[in-house]
Amino acid sequence: MKRTAFYRSSHRSAFLRPGRLSVITLLASAACITQPAFAAGTLAGTNIENIATASFDVGAGTVDIQSNAVVILVDELLDVTVTSSDPGDVATTNGATNAALTYRVTNNGNGPESYRLTPNVANGGDDFDPVFAQIVIDANNNNVYDPGVDTVYVAGTNDPLLAPDQGVTIFVLTNIPATQTNGQRANVSVTAAATTGTGAPGTTFAGQGQGDGDAVVGTSGADGEASGFLRVDAASVALAKSAAVVDPFGGSNAVPGATITYTITATVSGAGSLTNLVVNDPIPAGTTYVAGSLALQSTLLTDAADADAGNFNGSRISVALGNVPAGQTRTITFRTVIQ
Repeated sequence: MKRTAFYRSSHRSAFLRPGRLSVITLLASAACITQPAFAAGTLAGTNIENIATASFDVGAGTVDIQSNAVVILVDELLDVTVTSSDPGDVATTNGATNAALTYRVTNNGNGPESYRLTPNVANGGDDFDPVFAQIVIDANNNNVYDPGVDTVYVAGTNDPLLAPDQGVTIFVLTNIPATQTNGQRANVSVTAAATTGTGAPGTTFAGQGQGDGDAVVGTSGADGEASGFLRVDAASVALAKSAAVVDPFGGSNAVPGATITYTITATVSGAGSLTNLVVNDPIPAGTTYVAGSLALQSTLLTDAADADAGNFNGSRISVALGNVPAGQTRTITFRTVIQ
């Protein structure tokens, strides 16, 4: 036996191979054995047995006779499908690590089979290639990638062994280059190939099937492939700065003693959010900072480096804006006096 048999239910046809023939000379009655059905038909390694009977009359009564028993060993059909489990593009960010795409590998054959998993991050029809990190097998069957819980896949070491009709969820993890921009997409595919062998439908691997029968490649070629897409939701910021001058005479001339009010507007666009956004602005030469004039969203900030978002260190103002979602703006104001 190549592997331990697993039993599940479904309905399709089987590949049959003539097996060993045996002659049964005495048989009171033929036993009818019901086998469970599978995605690709009868379980590989099953013996299908048949005996013909005949009867005829003689002078002393009726005589019954039986043929020899014909036994056919069901070969193993190698078939697999791989599907993406994500409902659409999976959002990620530029510079992200271990961005996960989810796939389902299902054994559509009629015998237990293990599958070699191969990722591909260099597919066409997308905007960039992420960096492959690893494949992870869903250990707790919750269809969610759980770092430290799920099992890291090592080709040739823990290739998933699936019973007929059984499936397993896997995650392909990639790292996103920091240079990617909002809306760019990456096509990531994964292939599952039967370790017994792959090839054109009908390709036969003699003696390598369940129960020492043959293994026969099904319509999938014994390898399945599916793609999933990552989409970068990246945010960017634009700074706009303006100045308004009020001179000591009530005009707007930039003369000594005039006050300049600077306004800095930070506008975040794209998708997602910017993390730990900080705005710095040096005090222009020829001017002095007006103590206590620093404000964020019209709320005054202290000049000291304390609990609020702003500070003045003697040569520049600084305001920590924190995490700012795309589509929002932050406005900073402060004043200086021309010397």
